[in-house]
Amino acid sequence: MKRFRQQFLLCISIFILLFPSACDRGRGRVLEVAYVSGVQATLRDHVAAVYEKAGVVKNGERVEVLDHDRHFVKVRTADGTTGWMEQRYLVSQEVFDQIQKLTADNQNDPVQARGATRNDTNLHVEPGRDTEHLYQISSGEKLSLLKRGTAEKPGAVAAPSRSAKPRSNPRDKKQSIPVTPVPVIEDWWLVRDSHNRVGWVLARMIDLDVPLDIAQYAEGQRIVAFFVLNQVQDGDRKVAQYLTVLTEPKDGLPFDFNQIRVFTWNVRRHRYETAYRERMEGVLPVTVSQENFEKEGVLPAFVIRVMDDNGNVTERKYKLNTPIVRRVYAPGEQPQRTATRKAKRRR
Repeated sequence: MKRFRQQFLLCISIFILLFPSACDRGRGRVLEVAYVSGVQATLRDHVAAVYEKAGVVKNGERVEVLDHDRHFVKVRTADGTTGWMEQRYLVSQEVFDQIQKLTADNQNDPVQARGATRNDTNLHVEPGRDTEHLYQISSGEKLSLLKRGTAEKPGAVAAPSRSAKPRSNPRDKKQSIPVTPVPVIEDWWLVRDSHNRVGWVLARMIDLDVPLDIAQYAEGQRIVAFFVLNQVQDGDRKVAQYLTVLTEPKDGLPFDFNQIRVFTWNVRRHRYETAYRERMEGVLPVTVSQENFEKEGVLPAFVIRVMDDNGNVTERKYKLNTPIVRRVYAPGEQPQRTATRKAKRRR
């Protein structure tokens, strides 16, 4: 009897030790948490050329990783579906947290322009084609543009200019000055999509929703940002007056814009006219507001950030008392005359 009791207790002990392991094999031990970065991915019942479809996961979906097999991982979805999928369609919890932080940090940034995507594109954590991304946004998605950034285009170099080409004596082929390859720099935009997610998108993938009435006056320059300052009454309709921020039509410049232009509406002639234009090297963001200027009343005001030759940034405020735009100086600040380009060249 005693021996039987000992054997019984031994069996119970072994069962207790093995039961959690059996449960783990049934449920699958979670190795890590990941998120689906592809638009959609198929779950397979096993890794093989021929397989049964176990389910589907979609962009942004959270999954639990249960096992690894070369280029495939076994995952479990929120509803308990398990299956194998390709590793390349997943990103880590760290990437998800970076996107969440980027969204939180830039939630209240002033919108510089609005636009829409030309094609399906990715929402990156940082500027750059090779940087991590999680969400994919569809063609035609409406975006709010917040900041400009730049990044090198992988594997691309700019063609040397004519002045940079080495000069060599045709009689002496051994002597030549090598030309250093220059990387191609691309513009990127930090954007907020219609789902309130924030990330970086390649600038050339976005078409700005600039009103045609003012876009036609760009004169070959690129409109970087645009703002409605106020509206004026023209008969039975109200017409917006705009501040536009422009730059040269090329990527990789060390500044965000080099010209501002204010368009006001001529009520008598029923057309837009340039009320103000100024050239400077500036950086975003530009902010627009309504302020009380005492005798003049409440007027539109805007602040731009100007960068000097040393990279220092200062703010300049302007007000629009249609159709006149004037600089607003801070107490104690004196107007400074800027040297013209001809004067700078003479120096």
